[in-house]
Amino acid sequence: MELDPILLSRLQFAFVVSFHAIFPVFTIGLASYLALLYGLFVKTGNPAWERLAELWTRVFAVVFGMGVVSGIVMSFQFGTNWSNFAQATSNFLGPMLSYEVITAFFLEAGFLGVLLFGRHRVSPRVHLFAAIMVAIGTLISAFWILATNSWMQTPAGVEYRDGVFHVTSWLEAIFNPSFPYRLAHMVIASFLTGGFVVAGVSAWYLLRGHDVEANRKALSMSLWLLLIAAPVQAVVGDMHGLNTLEHQPTKVAAMEANWEREAGVPLLLFALPDKSAQSNHFEIGIPHMASLILTHEWNGEVPGLREAPADEQPPVWITFFSFRVMVGLGLLMIAFAVAGLLLRRGGRFYTSRPFLQGLRLMSVAPFIAVLAGWFVTETGRAPWLVYGMMTQAEAVTPSLTGGMALFTLLGYVAVYAVVFYAGVYYLTRVIRQGMTEEGEVEDVERAMRPLSASHVPYDDDFRDGYTTRS
Repeated sequence: MELDPILLSRLQFAFVVSFHAIFPVFTIGLASYLALLYGLFVKTGNPAWERLAELWTRVFAVVFGMGVVSGIVMSFQFGTNWSNFAQATSNFLGPMLSYEVITAFFLEAGFLGVLLFGRHRVSPRVHLFAAIMVAIGTLISAFWILATNSWMQTPAGVEYRDGVFHVTSWLEAIFNPSFPYRLAHMVIASFLTGGFVVAGVSAWYLLRGHDVEANRKALSMSLWLLLIAAPVQAVVGDMHGLNTLEHQPTKVAAMEANWEREAGVPLLLFALPDKSAQSNHFEIGIPHMASLILTHEWNGEVPGLREAPADEQPPVWITFFSFRVMVGLGLLMIAFAVAGLLLRRGGRFYTSRPFLQGLRLMSVAPFIAVLAGWFVTETGRAPWLVYGMMTQAEAVTPSLTGGMALFTLLGYVAVYAVVFYAGVYYLTRVIRQGMTEEGEVEDVERAMRPLSASHVPYDDDFRDGYTTRS
């Protein structure tokens, strides 16, 4: 069997990006949470806020380190697997990635050291300022990355001449038609991710009676955030869907597994899309509901996949099911946020074991939802890499063979499996250690790496064993 270098390169990039994406989507929300905690400590002087901030700073250090390590290799794949794409888009992608480094990464790196290692070395206000700068840096980074990816979804402000994209308007290219919706959607997803992780960990502590006062504060704050962010995300997602319907109708058709353009399209709760037969099997749907959601009209017209040639249709099944996973988890998040509001009377959300156990399980839901949404976005535009202008086949490195792509893919899987296991293991140790007592942990005297800020000696665990505090 001949190995397809395009498919394997897509799988390789999808694997690396999916692995990397779960870390920035957490750190963006967590960085803002840290800034809030340090701000509350500076304002009130309550040591509970400082102890919460210290715990989540240690978590942030581990996750940030894993995000940096896993993200470095992505840019190299542009040259190794997608050299035609790198050459064609260099006039746009080169400056955009440089802007991200100069305005965001340098800002984060400059103040990250103060945030991680400056406790008790600078004043609380300076430490707070560093936390705010790191939070702003993560948001600026999201701005440039989402602007770049959105341009690939809805290219604007460029001319494609002689195999090269030439920028004609930077404003149009950066603020392309899908960018505002996708940026808002991703930033809110980051806050939801941070909120559910903090809520889940706080619930775990409360179930064990650890640091009750501080973790009640953390849980209450998180649930207020989720109560606002989860419904807002649904509204932003609806706006994003309308924008996608306008600019990428084939993607919307794949999301709904709708093969013929028609009015009054049902919302399929389940189906088995069959691209070869250009139809679905075992459909279960709600009449007219897809038209109502997508067009806001009962008999609104929804595009069909058959309007595009078969070789320009995206892989329907993964787009279709990923979209339903994302939406289903989004609805579940709203349900938990509303349940938290209903349980506030009498403080029952602090003591309801089923609710607290549910929050523990929900701490992984945003990561799954983000990955599902990412699959929808990327598979739904196939076979285009720059939508409507450059296909994946045109973008791949000409000399790349299927064997080479398979070898590097397996290498990434093996290495990242070790990195993921080690990172999650270490992160679990940090969380199990819990909050330090006031004055118990001093800053690392000489910081050798971001993970030093966790105050948990990773290497000693293998030498001496590890015992959690009760």
